[in-house]
Parts: sequence; structure tokens; C-alpha cells
Amino acid sequence: MSPVFPMLTVLSMFYYMCLRRRARTATRGEMNSRRAIESNTRALPINVEIVQYAKEVLDFSSHYGSENSMSYTMWNLAGIPNVYPSSGDFTQTAVFRTYGTWWDRCPSARLPFKRTPPTFCSQDYVELAFEEPVYPTAVHILETYHPGAVVRILACSANPYSQNPPAEVRWEILWSEAPTKVNGPQARQFTPCIKQINFPTNLIRLEVNSSLLDYYTELDAVVLHGVKERPVLSLKTSMIDMNDIDEDEDEEKYGCGMDTLNKQFSIVTLREWPTNGYFDKLPYELIQLILSHLTVPDLCRLAQTCKLLYQHCCDPLQYIHLSLQPYWARINDTSLEYLQSRCTLIQWLNLSWTGNRGAISVSGFSRFLKVCGSELVRLELSCGHFLNETCLEVITEMCPNLQELNLSSCDKIPPQAFNHIAKVGSLKRLILYRTKVEQTALLSILNFCSELQHLSLGSCVMIEDYDLIASMMGAKCKKLRSLDLWRCKNITESGIAELASGCQLLEELDLGWCPTLQSSTGCFTNLARKLPNLQKLFLTANRSVCDTDIEELAANCTRLRQLDILGTRMIDNRVVLELNANFPNVFIKKSFTQ
Repeated sequence: MSPVFPMLTVLSMFYYMCLRRRARTATRGEMNSRRAIESNTRALPINVEIVQYAKEVLDFSSHYGSENSMSYTMWNLAGIPNVYPSSGDFTQTAVFRTYGTWWDRCPSARLPFKRTPPTFCSQDYVELAFEEPVYPTAVHILETYHPGAVVRILACSANPYSQNPPAEVRWEILWSEAPTKVNGPQARQFTPCIKQINFPTNLIRLEVNSSLLDYYTELDAVVLHGVKERPVLSLKTSMIDMNDIDEDEDEEKYGCGMDTLNKQFSIVTLREWPTNGYFDKLPYELIQLILSHLTVPDLCRLAQTCKLLYQHCCDPLQYIHLSLQPYWARINDTSLEYLQSRCTLIQWLNLSWTGNRGAISVSGFSRFLKVCGSELVRLELSCGHFLNETCLEVITEMCPNLQELNLSSCDKIPPQAFNHIAKVGSLKRLILYRTKVEQTALLSILNFCSELQHLSLGSCVMIEDYDLIASMMGAKCKKLRSLDLWRCKNITESGIAELASGCQLLEELDLGWCPTLQSSTGCFTNLARKLPNLQKLFLTANRSVCDTDIEELAANCTRLRQLDILGTRMIDNRVVLELNANFPNVFIKKSFTQ
């Protein structure tokens, strides 16, 4: 026998033993990675990459610009770049409504919902449609000023241009990260490493958080790279994807994923356990207190462990305050149906961003409020495009104790529907930013809702006579503390005089981009003298504001903390420095061009 033969036999046996051992110890991710490598050795067809700019802006939560203009609006994200690679403040870019922490430290700031998962930090969003559905390989975001606001990029399985909408709409996170502060305001092309998904998409969503920025972030364009055929994963991405799959399977096994949320809500039978351990010895209230720190998915997981904890997790006291906004992509009629029995005592409900593309129906929303609306005090429905007149009618009938209603960017509600809000006489806060509310409905609301303390009418372009509205506020809304008239086009010194005389408790007033107000009429001096409680005043882009106005504010508004005079050109730096010296706690936003 050849001496080589025994050596080959030994090597073969050793190789066989190694394979057996690897098969026993290897994770499935490693095995699948090996299969992916083997598949890469086969001949594959050429998959040409497609590069496309956004064709259309489908939806967004806010923007700095006007509804009747292109300057600083989200619509600038459609098409090729207008500005990039230049840096600076350009009107041809897309700019969101807020930045920094100004809006969190003013009198109109709202209390946050508890149980918001720490991974959800999005404040605004924009959805973009592209021509061709592709499997994404890269997303380039062209940021031209103060970059760093984007915190999540998502892809949708629904084709906005398809005549046959899918039975199920899926959203997948391509990339996500906590807010980070970028050094310097210069333009950049932001290209995060995205996750590969198993469906083609031509609908991309960007979510932003501008809380760490020193100025408004400005976006110029979004570029989607992708291929028509599903790509074969490389070794590195295959290992990542296999780990993701393992995590998903763990979530399904233990009921941790949001995909299983509806099933978890509907669980009614559990395995009988002989004992609940030390939990049997804890007071009911203590267990409730511990559970109050859990998120909604965590409650659903815990409910499956034993009957005792199931009862605690289903107790309506755990759902006094409920925010479903972090789970907007998963919430539908079925979710609301399963939540009904748990939300009979609910007081705060946040359904912002939920229900779009048919996820929540008018009937499903109505059924939920008929069961759970009697104790509601606060209802957040920002960007709820499923809302119509029937929904507002149900809200006013089923929520007699409602004090706060947020309908910002609900631009699908018809103008006549807002008349129903006047039936809720207990309202203290009403947010109608970017809605189609008309003058007649608003006058009715102001007449019957005399308890209003906070009112937002920013970018409400269908109101014809703001002087009449201001006069009604002065006569009926004596308790008003904050008023947003951002981009109100026709208010004059007459309306300001009526407002200042009747609403002397005002602490916050936004008159940004109100071009019909002129300092020469004495309107700003009148404000300063009659509203000594002012803490926040926005006079953004009013070219007529002068030194006298600032001096009057310094002399009369000693509680002032925020002053926005961006874009004003008639104010001497000396006056601003004097104001800063006398009132060091006042934050002043002054034009960067001066």
C-alpha cells in the first residue's frame, strides 16, 4: 500500500470529524453564511444599479415654508439638487419647522408621554416616492446646512403609483441611530450603511430629530440607489442579516416583536402555574408601580408569563397614558380592537402618525372612541390622514372631558368638519397647524371654547380675516396663554391691538412671517406695553422691527426668555447687546447675516 494512502485516510477522517463538530456548534447564521458564499460561486446575471432622485414628496409632518410657496418647503426635496454642494441658508431647500430646544422650553410645551421607548426619538418626517421600485443598495441624503438631524431611514413595500394596493403594508428600517451633533454647518452627502431588505421599494421615509442643532437643518435632495433583482448577500451582510433573522425569530418565540403585538393583545388563556413565586407576596399596588415603567411591547411580553402578571398587564390602570406613535407602522384596526378592553380608563392617547394608507379605518377609530373616549383628556392625532368629518363628530360626542386636541398637519379633514370642535367647551389646548380650518368654523370654536389657553393657527391659509379672529380672541379667550399665528398673511395693527387688550395673560406669541405688521404703526410697542407676561415672542422675518421695539420689550417684558428677530435688518447690534446685558437669560435668535 502506498504510504500516501494512510495519510489521505487520516486527513479525510479528521476533516469529517471537524465538519461534524462544526455542524453541532456552529450557529445557523454561520451555516447560512457559508451557503451564501457557495451560491456566490455560481454564475449570476448582471444586476445593473439604478440611481434615481425623488419623483414626488408624498407626505410630511411640518415645514418652515408657506403652503402657497416653494421657499423652505418639503417639496424642494423632489428632483435633482438645487443647491448642493454649496453650503448656507438657501430658500430652495427643505426645512422643518423647529430646531434645538426652544420649543421644549416655552409656555406652550407639552408634557411628554411616559413609556416612550428610548430608541424612538423622531420629531418630524418626510416621505418620498421614486419612479422605479428597487432593492435599495444605498441612500444618499444631500444636506446643505447644519446636517445631522436624520435619525431613521425606512422603506415601504407599498408602491404609491400602483393601481392595486397591497393587502399588507410593510415598513422596514434601513438605518437608525440616536441624534448626534455634527461639528460645523457645512454641506455634506450623508450615506449611512443601510440594511438589505427582501422586497423592492420606491417609497422612502426620513425621520429627523433636530434637538441638538444650533440652527435649522436644510436638505436639498435624496438619491436612491438600487437594483431590480434581489441581490445575493455578501459574507459580511449575510452574517448581519442572519443575526437579524435570529433576533426576529427570538422575538416571535417570546412574543417580543411588534409584528406579534396584535396577537399578544388578544391572548385570553394562559398555562396554569402552581405558584407565582414571590410575586404572590407583593402588594398589588407595588406590582402595578413596577409595571408602569415598561413599554407597551414589554407589557405584552410579560403578560404571557403567568396569570397573575397577565391580570396586572391587562389592568386599565396601566393604560391611563398611552402613546402608540412609536409603533405607527404596526398600528391598525385590529390593534385598536384588542386594546379596547384595556383602555376603558385612558386619559392621554397619542395616535400621531398612525393609521395612514388604510391601516386605521373611520369605523375602527370610531368603535375605539365609543368604548374608550369617556375619560379622555388629551388626544394627539398629528398627521392622521384617515381622519374625516365623521371622526371629528365622534370625538366631540364621545370625549366630553377632552381638554387637549392636536390635529396638526391633518390636511385631509374637510373645512366644514371643524365646526364640530365648538361642541367641546372644555378645550384648553387646540393645535390646528397646517389644517383647512375656515373662518366661520374658527369663530364658532372661539365663541364656545372660552377656556382655551393654548391655540396654534400656524400656516392656516384658508382664514380670510385674521383681524376678525383676533378680535374674537380678545373678547372670548381671556385665559389664552400661548398663540401661534405663524405665516398669518393678513393680520394688521388693529387685530394686534384687540388681541393685546383682551388677552393680557399671553406668555407666548408667534408672529413670524406676518408681512402685514409694520413697526411704524406702533403695533409692537403696543404689544410690549400691554403684555408684560411675555416669555416668548417671535417676530421672524419682519423687516420693519426696529431699535425702539427692542427697547420697549426690554423696558416692559421683564419675564422675556425667547426673542426671535431672525431676518430683521433695522436693529443695531448695540441694542441687542444692551438687552443681553440687562437680561442675560434671554435667548435671542438674530439673523446670521448681521
